[in-house]
Order: sequence, then structure tokens, then C-alpha cells
Amino acid sequence: MKRRKFLILGLLLPALTLQAQHKPLSKHKKQMEVATDHKLIIYQMLPRLFGNTKTTNKFYGSIEENGVGKLDDINDAALQSIKKMGFSHIWYTGVIEHATMTDYSAYGIKPDDPDVVKGRAGSPYAVKDYYDIDPDLAVDVKNRMAEYEALIERTHANGLKVIMDFVPNHVARTYHSDVKPAGVHDFGEQDDKTQAFSAKNDFYYIPGQSFKVPGGYNPGGDDFHSPLKDGKFDENPAKATGNDAFTASPSINDWFETVKLNYGVDYANGRTGHFDPIPPVWQKMYDILHFWSEKRVDGFRCDMVEMVPVEFWQWVIGKLKAEHPNLIFIGEAYNVNEYRTYLFKGRFDYLYDKVGLYDGIKRLVRNEQNATTWDINKVWNHDCAGFDERMLRFMENHDEQRIASADFAGNPWLAVPGMIVTATLNTGPVMVYFGQEVGEPATVAEGFSGADGRTTIFDYWGVPEFQKWVNNGKYDGGQLSEQQQHLRRLYSNLLNTVKTSDALSNGKFYELMVANEHNTGFNTRLYMYMRYTDKERVLVVVNFNRSEQHVNVKLPADLLEQLHLSGAVNAQDLLTGKVFHTGNIEQGFDLALPASSGVMLKIN
Repeated sequence: MKRRKFLILGLLLPALTLQAQHKPLSKHKKQMEVATDHKLIIYQMLPRLFGNTKTTNKFYGSIEENGVGKLDDINDAALQSIKKMGFSHIWYTGVIEHATMTDYSAYGIKPDDPDVVKGRAGSPYAVKDYYDIDPDLAVDVKNRMAEYEALIERTHANGLKVIMDFVPNHVARTYHSDVKPAGVHDFGEQDDKTQAFSAKNDFYYIPGQSFKVPGGYNPGGDDFHSPLKDGKFDENPAKATGNDAFTASPSINDWFETVKLNYGVDYANGRTGHFDPIPPVWQKMYDILHFWSEKRVDGFRCDMVEMVPVEFWQWVIGKLKAEHPNLIFIGEAYNVNEYRTYLFKGRFDYLYDKVGLYDGIKRLVRNEQNATTWDINKVWNHDCAGFDERMLRFMENHDEQRIASADFAGNPWLAVPGMIVTATLNTGPVMVYFGQEVGEPATVAEGFSGADGRTTIFDYWGVPEFQKWVNNGKYDGGQLSEQQQHLRRLYSNLLNTVKTSDALSNGKFYELMVANEHNTGFNTRLYMYMRYTDKERVLVVVNFNRSEQHVNVKLPADLLEQLHLSGAVNAQDLLTGKVFHTGNIEQGFDLALPASSGVMLKIN
């Protein structure tokens, strides 16, 4: 029932054989010289949840019962704390007005039909008005845009940059902009609804059929009552649903609360593209992105980019970067075979690395039987070869399970080696989801969102472990346990080290798996590599095993020559300050690695 990713991945490439992985040039000489500004360190938050200090947490609770965070809650104290952790950007998730079961008709906002809304608060990805701000987030609803503009300025004043959502593939079934600029037409306003497809239409239609709400849907739960809650929604002809369900009767597992936008692709006739002249949706979407760019937003995280033709991205990103050269575009992508297309033809700055590094690390952290660190090799050596620094790495986001949940690892400390690799494998961006840094487990069902290990994006809720850091708006971690404080310090140390280390921010990469696979203690739950520049050399070794491992890690002769290393060498762990010594670097370092741990050894 929860909004899930539509499966457009296609067939994943088979795992490489070890023989293929042992090509010496691709493995030993993988060197990347890229600009430091690729190392974005992004903090993702839902303002609706971030500043909410209410602890009622009633199942399917209302905004009055469970509370809601406000844009004004993200004050200087909160922003300074985020900045001090090492972050450079904040992705404010869900700030655009979306469909909701909360009634704002007193402010001139038309109520949404709950039969096509998921959760009391509603999904941030069922946008109701691209030109407006979610009224839930405002202290003064009538002043909501000014409050968001103030947050942008406040974020910048605290040395951070702003990323916001762009949801291009679909809109809420109740979409209606009541604050759109003069001369702008709403989606569908000029459509010929007798045509299932027309390149001039904004939507896809099912002529002669009315939309039917999925059977068995109980919006808002048993305690929610509304005159509009009747199992019906007036939409005739029915429109196609956001996850490419071209039917008047989508299932309860479809994105039935959304409507698919028409970028000129005729799905019924072999997905043929009709891009000349430019379809109306293209221009409307450019206008929307231009609108927000003019408010000094620094970048957009673009939802489900592969469900929109790459020709649109090539056109719109090119236009916007001509106006704002430093504007960044991050694409949510899942098809490894199309990464290159969306980066180089579509002009995205960065894409999600979910099906590669995230999935491989998750298997290792979960101690799954088929987990192997050779999967990490496959990511940089094959899937992302030539553009690895342009992949956004993460271990949590709003769509994925919390590390501390029973559905993932059940213990946030088990993810330490994974987070080290996520942050240091390349010079590209890394992201942390709010609450990850204190081990938020997301243990219970919140309403529309079930007990699935994810923090809800649909319901009004307090995030219990994270609220201990918020500490009633002090943002000082005053209620965190000692272990949670330690975990947060580890994240802060890691991210600040990545930001300030020349080798980790700018350096070349040299994987050490082949050079050590026959050494004492080697196994495929260990991963090791060098990151280096002329100024700094850092050896990264992580242990995904659930037990302590003793391993000898050698640097091959050609690398020793490049690094001008010989004889006795000292190295200091950038995470703990501990000093390691070898009497002869040609014999390597003998390391004792605790369970689920890692070291980042700066070689002197």
C-alpha cells in the first residue's frame, strides 16, 4: 500500500567473475581526478517531521493530535548543528503543497478528496500545486511562501545550500494551482479529453470510463470521518495513474492517488516520442523549475527520472543551467544500463547509486549469505566506470528502511563499515537521512505507513529517537543516550574528515583487493583501498564481519613507488586518532579490526 518504486529496472547485469574482476589495469590503476565540489555532503530531512516535538504518536492521528514540524523550527541553532556535522547541503523534502486530508478551506484552499490521498498528512510526491508551499509547514498559513523564502535565506546565512524536490512524472488527482503566476495554465486545462493520447495533452485519458477508487481502501483509518470519504472520486474520463497504470481502475498497490503526466510519449504505440513541437508539459515544467530557481534554490532532487524521457531532461536542464550555471540536478535512478544516458545526454549532475552500492552494502551489513565485497568492485569497475564520482551514495533515505530497524540491521553500529565506504569510496556526493545519525529505528505502524522499518512520509508523526536530539527545540542532543551521542559523534567525525581530507575529497582511488586476496586473514567481508593525492595518503580498510578479523594489508610495488613509500611507516586513524606502525611498509600493516568496524589510516 505504501508508495513503492515502480519496477523499471530491467535485467541487472550478472555478477562479474573473479577472472574478469582481476584485470590489473582496471583494478589497480583506477585513478580519478575530479573537482572538489563533487563532494556534496547532503542532509535529507522532512520538515513536517524534523521539528515536531509532540510525542502522542496516535495511529492515523490528526495534525492536532500528533503535531507537525514547521519551517520556522529549522532555526539557526538547528542549522548550525547540521553544519558542524560536516554537511554542505540540506534537501528539504516535501515542502511543495501536496494533497492532504487536513482541511485548509478556511484559507481558500480547496479540500482534497480523502479517497485519493494516502495518509492523513498525504504523500509529498502527490503534488497539488507546484507553485505553493505545504500549509502544514507554516506558522502563518497565509504567509507560507514568505516562511519558505526565509528558510532559504536562513540556510544560506548558516553556510549551507538548499536542495528541494522536483516531481516531474505525476501529480495529485486533485491538482489545482490557486497561486500560479499570471498567464500560466493548469495541467489539463486545455486538454482534448476525447483523446487517449495527444502530444498536445498534459494527461493520458481512458475515454468513456470513469475513475474507480480501489476497493478496500479506508482513507485515514476507522476514526477519520469526512463527507468526501465515500469510496468515490469524480474523474470522467479517468486519467492514467502515475506508475504507468493505463486503466480506470488502478489497484490499491498502484500509485492511484496520482496522475501520469504526458511528455509526448505514446505508450500505446511502442512508446514513440512526439517532441517536435515541444509538448506543453515541457514548457510548464520549465516554468516551475525557473520559478523556484529564482528563489535562490541551489538544486533539485528529481523524482523517478527514468519515467520521463531523457530528451526532456536534456532540454530543460540545458535551459536552466544557461540561467543558473551552478544549479545542480540529482536524479533518482535505478536502471544501471541507463546511467550514462541520463548523466551525459540528460545532463544530470548526479544520480542515485541504489541498485549498486546501496544494495551491495545492505547485503553485507545484514550478513546475508551471498554478500561479498566484490559487489563493491562491480560498482566502480563496471556499473559506474568513468563516472563514479557522479553517483550519490547513501545508506538511508525516505524510501528505504532505517538501518536500526529489524527489517535492515537492527543495530545502527553494524552499518559503520558500510557508512565509511559510502562516504569515502569516491569523490562524489554522500547523503544522510535525518535520524540515521542517532539510530532511529522506525519500529511501529504510523497509519497509512505500516510497520515496515521506514519512517512515514504519509502520516503526522513524531520521530522518537530523533526527538531526543531535538530536545524540545534546543537541538543539542540533551536527551540522547551515551551510545546515541557516540554514534552521532562518529558520523560527525567521518563527514568532517571526508570534507577536510584532500585525499578523500579530491584523491585518486586504488583498490587493494587483488593485491591482498592471498594474504593472511583476507576474506570477502573485508574491503580495502587507497585514496591519495600528492599531499595526502589514506588507507581505508573495513570489516563487515560480525567478529574481529586479523588481516595483513599490503600495498603493491607500483603503488608504493607512486607514493614514494619505503621502510618504517606510521599511520594515524582519522576516526579515532590511534597510531599504527609497520617496520617495513613492503610487508604491509597487520591490523586487528573489531567486528563491524573500519579504519582510515593517514600514512605519514
